[in-house]
Amino acid sequence: MEYQNILVETRGPIGLLTLNSPKTVNALSKNMIKEIISALEHFGSDNTLKVIVFKTSGKHFCSGHNLSEMVDGSRSEYKFIFEQCSKMMQLVHKIPQTTIAQVHGVATAAGCQLAATCDLAIADETAKFGTPGVRIGLFCTTPMVALSRAIGRKRALEMLLTGRLFSAEEAERYGLVNRVVPEAELESATMEMAATIAEASSLVLQLGKHAFYSQIELDEPRAYEYANNVITLNLMAEDAQEGIKAFLEKRKPTWKGC
Repeated sequence: MEYQNILVETRGPIGLLTLNSPKTVNALSKNMIKEIISALEHFGSDNTLKVIVFKTSGKHFCSGHNLSEMVDGSRSEYKFIFEQCSKMMQLVHKIPQTTIAQVHGVATAAGCQLAATCDLAIADETAKFGTPGVRIGLFCTTPMVALSRAIGRKRALEMLLTGRLFSAEEAERYGLVNRVVPEAELESATMEMAATIAEASSLVLQLGKHAFYSQIELDEPRAYEYANNVITLNLMAEDAQEGIKAFLEKRKPTWKGC
């Protein structure tokens, strides 16, 4: 499909998905969500890609849902918006590629949710995160799902109940972002992380991401049982045998993706 609200490009094994509606602070309108879903499905089917970077145009990352679509609508209309947004967020986890949020400016409500949903996140020193829905009578219930899983109950509830903006440093301390860098270094730091990840076998990256989300909600005995099976199957892969032999022979591995 032709995109009106996002930009899509690839740089070798790295895909870039740019939210491109700076006039609305990159608000997640119905049309933008539809386009992101399409782009993620396309990226997900491309076996040459190993990493997807979420970035945005303008001064800010994402302000959340487009509130102009939240006025005088029907219950079915509202439900459709949140169902589609949830589908989009779950696709961020379901696609085989590692996802990285490159955050600058504000990331609020569903924008904060997107940053929390991505596998990894890098923010610059100007970034601020928040779930301010409580201040306008709309509790950030759907962002809560990703937020509580990323940073835990007490900290998530503080963000949800106060609605205040949290600094990039607080977000890093809470575990919402992996790293905070100077504003001028945000893109280079993100691409450096993406390139480092992309050095690994695509098969192993895909297997590892799927295994991580599959085991994270299991109790410890079941998680170990699952992980034992996965790592055993992983050892049977050509890339695993190649990687181990390359390490023992002190050479660079040649990945086949199988």
